Amino acid sequence: MKQLVILSGKGGTGKTTVAAALAHLASQEMPIVLADADVDAANLELVLDPTKQEAQDFAGGKLAVIDPEKCTACAVCADVCRFEAIIRGDDVCRVDALACEGCAACYYQCPEEAIRMEKQRDGQWFRSDTRFGPLFHAHLFAGRENSGKLVTLVKQQARSLAETGAELLLVDGPPGIGCPVISACSGMDLALHVVEPTLSGVHDLERILGTTDHFGVPSLVVINKADLNPTRCNEISVFCAQQSVELLGHVPYDDVVTEAMVRGLPVTAYTDGPVAEALREVWVRIRHRLFA
Repeated sequence: MKQLVILSGKGGTGKTTVAAALAHLASQEMPIVLADADVDAANLELVLDPTKQEAQDFAGGKLAVIDPEKCTACAVCADVCRFEAIIRGDDVCRVDALACEGCAACYYQCPEEAIRMEKQRDGQWFRSDTRFGPLFHAHLFAGRENSGKLVTLVKQQARSLAETGAELLLVDGPPGIGCPVISACSGMDLALHVVEPTLSGVHDLERILGTTDHFGVPSLVVINKADLNPTRCNEISVFCAQQSVELLGHVPYDDVVTEAMVRGLPVTAYTDGPVAEALREVWVRIRHRLFA
């Protein structure tokens, strides 16, 4: 079983469009399992039209809770809280849930043992069926943290199922280079970086390549909307050559991509035009790299 993650140095490059197309193309040749690791803004399901089969709560952290019957308002907890999450009172102290980081310093220092740490429901993860294969995805509630932990959970669930008979685990990763990206690319066989020919294109690509290189994940690159700025596109091509990173292809801009998304279809399942043809060539090269 091989593992492919699709990444980008910033959001909005068309990463999920590419991921959906590759899911469609790969599923025609082999059994696959899909994972949407962009838990802060999951949108692969918009194109794959999944049917939810299982939903589980996700507890990413804990919150301090003060028992008013035990609290003596000594305010030791307020003194040790570096986040100023304890509200002092004449009779009891209270916890500001929005400010509490769950560090448990107050819990360990309370002389009356009046504080407990409670798990918080920070989101949900799902197992769904799609026409291309099982999909694992998640929703992190607004304002909640530990998205890297939720990404790891989603990927672990997808990998466990993939190991029972799938040939490919395809992960639509989060944008950027933060903890969720590190969680998404960990242990992958190959990373495909989707980049746009913009002013920051080379910079964005350099950042994400630095991340995958650091964790020993081999990288490939595809330029999306390549014909919108030939000069910037050439800059990216030159950069890839200098870094000895294989550039798989140039995907042109076309309004048909938006039309396909509105209909809930990968562009390769909607048309046989230039965009679909370019993505088919990208898949052929990825398949050769993974399974040769």
